[in-house]
Parts: sequence; structure tokens; C-alpha cells
Amino acid sequence: MEYEDEPIPGLPGRLPPGEEILWQGTPDWRGVARGVFHTRLVAAWFVFVASLAFVAGGTGLAGAAVTLLVAGLGLGVLAVLARAQARSTIYTLTNRRVVLRFGVALPKCVNVPLALVGKADAKPAGAGLVDVSLTPTVRFPLAYLQMWPHVRPWKFGSPQPMLRAVPEAFVPMLADALAKSDPARSATTEAPAAPAMVGAAA
Repeated sequence: MEYEDEPIPGLPGRLPPGEEILWQGTPDWRGVARGVFHTRLVAAWFVFVASLAFVAGGTGLAGAAVTLLVAGLGLGVLAVLARAQARSTIYTLTNRRVVLRFGVALPKCVNVPLALVGKADAKPAGAGLVDVSLTPTVRFPLAYLQMWPHVRPWKFGSPQPMLRAVPEAFVPMLADALAKSDPARSATTEAPAAPAMVGAAA
């Protein structure tokens, strides 16, 4: 849903009785830059193009300098976009749901009940960060583009909400909340250095 007022930052309304906030945070903008805007890949591409200036028939040092200048400007723009995405986003974990509030131009607030999360996968995002994707047990009502960039890449037909560049410490908290939301669920947490499943199928 779109929102206009936040009685509690990051939430569309006040918490009902019995619900409590377990964790709140925003994405690390550097992780967003790497994972969403692929700044490392962009930088590597520009370095490769700049190196071609020294190949026979190339433009030499002047051409390489111009290419690297354009690269700096482009990466600067991507960094600004990453910062804007991170600053406009608040992730909230309660004992009943995960809430994603995001959007620079068109803010949205999306509720994902823990009871409807079949599993959650954590993928290392560098520097003590992880990307955590949630697989719903029912069809997710929003389209891929409506959720971007807070959605698992390439899952166009069955969108999976994703929390981008959150601290590794979030993983065990989510695993515990998923386990408590359904006593029949078997929740496991693996070392964050490798992809880990933090909630088994319900």
C-alpha cells in the first residue's frame, strides 16, 4: 500500500496489541550500490575500455583519462541513486511480520506476514552484510517492478520480497521470529559467509 502518514517511522499504522518491533534498520548504501546498481561491474568495464586506449590505433593517455573521467561521473551518479534508495527505505521486523517501506518518488509500505513466509534465504552482500529474500507460501500480490529493487533478481513470475544490504546479525533474529510464528516450522541458521536458509518450508 502507498502511505502518507507514519505514526511510527517505517510502519503504516500503530502496532496492534501483542505485536512488538524486534528490529528496524535501513540498507547500507554501499551494499545497494554493489548489489542493485552493480558499481563494481561498471567500474571494471570502464577500466577495460580505458585500457583499449593504449592498443595500437588507440587514443593513448588522453583517451584513457577522458574515459576514466566519464567513469567517475557515472559511478558518482550511481552512488547518489544508491544513497537515495537507502535513505528512503526502512525495514521492520516484528513478531508477526516483516514490513518494507521504500520508494523515492512513489513511497510504498509492504507487509509480509511471517506466517506466510515459507522460507528465507540469506546471500552475502559483502562487508558483514546480507541480502535476505522471503519466499511466500502464497502468490505475492505485487509485481516485480512494483517491488524493485527490494525483490529477488530475475524472479519475474513469482516475486520474492528482498531486504537489501542488512547486517548479518539480522539473520538469527529473523530465523527466531519465523520459528516462533509457527511452532511446526524448523528454523536453521548457517554461517553468513555462505548462502543460508533461515527458515525452512512451513
